[in-house]
Amino acid sequence: QVQLVESGGGLVQPGGSLRLSCAASGSIFSINSMGWYRQAPGKQRELVASCTSSGSTNYLDSVKGRFTISMDNAKNTTALQMNNLKSEDTAVYYCSAAIRTRWTRSASAFWGQGTQVTVSS
Repeated sequence: QVQLVESGGGLVQPGGSLRLSCAASGSIFSINSMGWYRQAPGKQRELVASCTSSGSTNYLDSVKGRFTISMDNAKNTTALQMNNLKSEDTAVYYCSAAIRTRWTRSASAFWGQGTQVTVSS
């Protein structure tokens, strides 16, 4: 019905950069917002950054000034530019989107499969 596919994870040294991308496809009527969550081993999943279709953004305090989220409404994509990465940013990153499908009257949350980001020297 709806699929979210992430790409761009990997291994990077502290202070380095990575760019995560996510593309939504399927029976999409509209996307209200898109965002990125992360989950480190032994920790709860947390919201890293989100962006609404109108352009409002929200960031986890620990990534403010280092991460930037963007959203392309026409292409149903979102990207997370991560700069000055730290070891504590190591986690599996998940793309999520609030999507109204062609068959529903309200938006539901959809998730990608996750991509590993490892920050280590």
